[in-house]
Amino acid sequence: MNSALDRLKNLTNKISSYERARKENLNLLQNLYKELGIDQKVEEFSELFNFKAINLSGASLLSENLGEIKKGKYLQILAIGYDKNAVIKSKNISLGYFGKAENVDTDLKNKIVEFIIRFRFEKSFITLEHYYGMLESFKDDV
Repeated sequence: MNSALDRLKNLTNKISSYERARKENLNLLQNLYKELGIDQKVEEFSELFNFKAINLSGASLLSENLGEIKKGKYLQILAIGYDKNAVIKSKNISLGYFGKAENVDTDLKNKIVEFIIRFRFEKSFITLEHYYGMLESFKDDV
């Protein structure tokens, strides 16, 4: 009995920890959204999550070399929009252009990388909630 209670407590703590991390992430993401001037391209913060993805050119987003500059490239935040009714379904939209990657201030580059990682973190929660809701339709009415 104690073991089941311990597992329940651990699970509750983990869920609570994720929710706290998500809330903090959203606050920091919104700050970066304003600080990087993305609010000039996307008026409402919540509209960011209508994009399929947000990518970066000019620096790495891989965990083993996160933020590493790609020489000769331009640092740019690119959002991927999707319109299922359009002839060309997906479209790249520039959310921020910062010039040659090797000339961008390191602190600014780090904030750009952080913005994208924080966006992806929240987007993963949104995706999880979406599929969780879809799975509800497979439950048997008992």
